Amino acid sequence: MSFSNESLTVFDRAINDYHKKDNVDAPIANPYPEKSIESYLYLKNWIDTVQWHLEDIIRDPQIDPLRALSIKRRIDKSNQDRTDLVELIDSYFLDKFSGVTVKSDATINTESPAWAVDRLSILALKIFHMSIEAARKDTPADQQKRCQDKLAVLLEQKKDLSSAIDMLLDDMAAGRKYMKVYRQMKMYNDPSLNPVLYAQNGK
Repeated sequence: MSFSNESLTVFDRAINDYHKKDNVDAPIANPYPEKSIESYLYLKNWIDTVQWHLEDIIRDPQIDPLRALSIKRRIDKSNQDRTDLVELIDSYFLDKFSGVTVKSDATINTESPAWAVDRLSILALKIFHMSIEAARKDTPADQQKRCQDKLAVLLEQKKDLSSAIDMLLDDMAAGRKYMKVYRQMKMYNDPSLNPVLYAQNGK
């Protein structure tokens, strides 16, 4: 099984597991061995799925402002958790290809493998939810048609992105491509670099 197919299988399991309760506070029950790549992929998609629903909730025009602020803080933390996990998955790839002899004319990709997998995880979520909308019978026919058309595009994107990910990994295994990991430097999360925060501390 290709890595993209393996990833999608794990993502689909995480999405379906979440929707058994469909509750952003439901505890995760990761079924894969700890520190395995499957475990990282499952956790990655679970975080994405919870955040998807938090983004829905916070857009309720009647939401209590204090609850909205609490959810916004939770989304901020989720974004940091997602970034940390992407870097962890990239570390897996760095280790996996550490013994490959890189060709002299090898090139670097515009994004690392894990950031491409990040997009695949979000795409799996889009397909899940657009499939529901496309199948609804309580909406006007033109809305159903729009959703069906969007779903077809998403499925095409899944095919293209999966192919691109597998090709990148094949090229890395053969030394035709190489990767670097640039750790995220989100200054607003750092009390010493966010001017609003360090001004409060007199620094």
